[in-house]
Amino acid sequence: MNVFSKVLVANRGEIAVRVVQTLQAMGIATAVVYSDPDSNAPHVALADEAFALGGSTVEETYLDRRKIVDLALRCGAEAVHPGYGFLSENPGFCKDCIEAGLVFIGPRPETIALLGDKIRSKETAVQAGVPLVPSSPVWQPGESNLDNLSSGIGFPLLVKASAGGGGRGMRVVERVQDLEQALESANREAASAFGDGRVFLERYIPTARHVEFQILADSEGNTIHLFERECSVQRRYQKVIEETPSQALNDDLRKRMASAAVAMAESAAYTNAGTVEFLVDALTGEYFFLEMNARIQVEHPITEETVKLDMVELQTRIAAGENVRLSQENIRPVGHALECRVYAEDPYANFTPSTGRLLAWRPPSGMGIRLDSGVTEGQEVTTYYDSMLAKLVSWGPDREESIGRMLGALKSFPVLGVTTNIPFLLQALVHPDFVSGKYDTGFIDKNSGLTSSLSVSQLSGVATGIADRIWQSNGNSSVSRRGAPVQTLQSPWQGLPKSTFP
Repeated sequence: MNVFSKVLVANRGEIAVRVVQTLQAMGIATAVVYSDPDSNAPHVALADEAFALGGSTVEETYLDRRKIVDLALRCGAEAVHPGYGFLSENPGFCKDCIEAGLVFIGPRPETIALLGDKIRSKETAVQAGVPLVPSSPVWQPGESNLDNLSSGIGFPLLVKASAGGGGRGMRVVERVQDLEQALESANREAASAFGDGRVFLERYIPTARHVEFQILADSEGNTIHLFERECSVQRRYQKVIEETPSQALNDDLRKRMASAAVAMAESAAYTNAGTVEFLVDALTGEYFFLEMNARIQVEHPITEETVKLDMVELQTRIAAGENVRLSQENIRPVGHALECRVYAEDPYANFTPSTGRLLAWRPPSGMGIRLDSGVTEGQEVTTYYDSMLAKLVSWGPDREESIGRMLGALKSFPVLGVTTNIPFLLQALVHPDFVSGKYDTGFIDKNSGLTSSLSVSQLSGVATGIADRIWQSNGNSSVSRRGAPVQTLQSPWQGLPKSTFP
């Protein structure tokens, strides 16, 4: 029996394609919406039905709550899947869907509102006993005694927006003399971006690692985790490369953080799929709650590849009222997975977005390779939307094999018509800090050579050389150059050091 007869996907790009594929595999009819620039996009061709939103900007298309709800009702959809971004964490849209008689495939509107407010979400974390980064009360415009506000936090510190995300409304401040200007600037940016100018101070951890745990919870309160993802390779607070398992966690720390993530979800009365994000101090091993995202994450494929579960299917079944029929003891991740986000941007020109027609788009394939893509050859890449074109995922029985497969896939991924970050990804993956697993969120900023262009021949030679060394150095695992295991491999989930931290 199908859980829904028809679902409307309120998104675009690779996540719209991804959701449609799973829904169709479940026997559910699919409808999508599209803007004028997306009229020939893959998600439009793939879905059973497609409806024009009329317009080009996000405000008049994918952020227009009324249009989307009206189209869902007109086409006879029973539920709406919001994907990520756009309206996925908009409590008003969730409420609109429910009031129109539609099922919102995600958490309840009051939960979205709670977790979208960084102040209230931190209060929820405190109730759950989850460690927090030392922070201040909300700053009030005109407040003059900034010494008191920053007392107990110290410098450097972060100015953060209460309703923020993606690095907007965020500033690193090195000294008290610069604090007032940073507060005022962040306040203005947050008010413009989110309609909420509240900002506060938080301890800045210069050697932080960004580690998140995938959560699943049903309406009966059954809550489990699907282990962690490491998201520390970032530029402008945007993730670029993710992996699982994290090299920052040993077995004890993993168990404690997983328990904290489940406790946070239970404290928020969370339902459906969500992600609890933490900062881990790479020097001390301390971990702190960062935020909880009330949606599916961009990087969910690496979890799918290691636990062999379909996150979109689980989301849909939970939204239809089914219980989580998985026990925590039976969730046993296998191997190692990497995700590289392929952006239309120039990494050697301050990651400036690139636009144009995709004259060639020839995705790689092979053992352990997966591509979640939202574009096709001949499509126009515009300035209207995010510059991410696709997510390239590699799986291997261990981390070395996963990196080797990713290098091979990136090297065989020709793209013409726009500039992409593929050369940068190759450089990052062969950097000694990444290969060793000893990197943090400052990885890109600390290594200026990553944004210094190499010639094609240099880059090819570097990538080939490191791939060969990875395979040859994999002594006790003994993996052949073609990727076929020739003897039993140790699970990377079991092979992490007993004591990662001093």
